[in-house]
Amino acid sequence: MIITAAKWILILFGVFIIFVGLLMLFAPKKARAILRKAGSNNFINYAEITLRLIPAIAMILYADFSKLPLAFKIFGGIMVLTSLILYLIPRKTHHSFSMKSADLLKPIYFQLIAPFAMLFGGLIIFNVNWT
Repeated sequence: MIITAAKWILILFGVFIIFVGLLMLFAPKKARAILRKAGSNNFINYAEITLRLIPAIAMILYADFSKLPLAFKIFGGIMVLTSLILYLIPRKTHHSFSMKSADLLKPIYFQLIAPFAMLFGGLIIFNVNWT
């Protein structure tokens, strides 16, 4: 039951990453505005971090059933670790970093990295065993 839930969480996560890639490609100014909101208030900050943990834990739980178990374990572990670190970093520091990143990342850069996001989402879905 838990493995089935982890599988579907990962499929939805892959679809979400593809959607984010499409947003970055076709609405880069909107993607940039969303990046500016990261850590902007307590609710957004802790909801964002907590929502990162769900696919991260699913990736670790499902790793042995995936086509690339080691990659899922490592990437899931990195996501868990960075999420836990973000819980410890002051919200204002997190928000300040996202604002500086948004200033640095011009809309054209979002469009340039969008295909990589879509590829990454597709790879997550592809590496889930459908059997």
